[in-house]
Amino acid sequence: MGCFSCCCVADDDDIGRRKKHDDAYVPIPAQVDNFGPSRPPAPTPVVPTGRAQPIAVPAIHLEELKEITKNFSSDALIGEGSYARVYFGVLKDGTKSALKKLDSSKQPDQEFLVQVSAVSRLKHENVVQLVGYCAEGSTRVLAYEYATRGSLHDILHGKKGVKGAQPGPVLSWMQRAKIALSTKSDVYSFGVVLLELLTGRKPVDHTLPRGQQSLVTWATPRLSEDKVRQCVDPRLGDEYPPKAVAKMAAVAALCVQYEGEFRPNMSIVVKALNPLLHSRPGNRPSASSASPAAAAAERSGL
Repeated sequence: MGCFSCCCVADDDDIGRRKKHDDAYVPIPAQVDNFGPSRPPAPTPVVPTGRAQPIAVPAIHLEELKEITKNFSSDALIGEGSYARVYFGVLKDGTKSALKKLDSSKQPDQEFLVQVSAVSRLKHENVVQLVGYCAEGSTRVLAYEYATRGSLHDILHGKKGVKGAQPGPVLSWMQRAKIALSTKSDVYSFGVVLLELLTGRKPVDHTLPRGQQSLVTWATPRLSEDKVRQCVDPRLGDEYPPKAVAKMAAVAALCVQYEGEFRPNMSIVVKALNPLLHSRPGNRPSASSASPAAAAAERSGL
């Protein structure tokens, strides 16, 4: 279900229709039924067979999606991943939307619909809401709510635009620590997110010299306490607590180990990272602020 999960940082700002977001999503109305006399009726939602519950979001007609994205043209493209492209469009009622068009695959219809059914019920403040879908012929489109400030990727690395990446707001150390404790993922991917928060770099950046393009490869030998300053995001200046940064680096190093059996489980990671929320630039986490569980994690090498 990797093509369904999304994480975002959102607020109420309205930035308009611009080609500057990789993973931003827009709400789709609960029902779209006014297509005019020349349009086909709205599609009937498909109910997965078997034990899956009905899909909790409406089906969106492919013809409408083609119209609002100019047939999924490059002008409407706002993001691209390994398995999907994301397009911006404005629905008939003026609602801005982002539409994730999945690459063609041989996935059975029922398998796709079962996954949509499950994801349509996910409710969490850190997960963008699935609000619609399209499953017509071989076309698979997922519609998500819109995060006006874009994704964590946008904020760390800038928003894509016609003239290249535009810088986003610089996250303070405290914001980075809070995000680290709210991100949900597998342990290795979580470690990569920690490295992004620590360094401000992308997981893979082909614009950098050879040897620096892979964040994990470049950062790993620099994560020891005596070298970690070499890879701290320069935009932080000196506004970070060195001991807390060293702690995050140590946790990240364990999470991205090649051998999966040596990676810590997430409960240990959270216990180790919690004291970082009590640290301030120039200060190390105080002994009084660390919980007994965190102290135990410290003794275990985290």
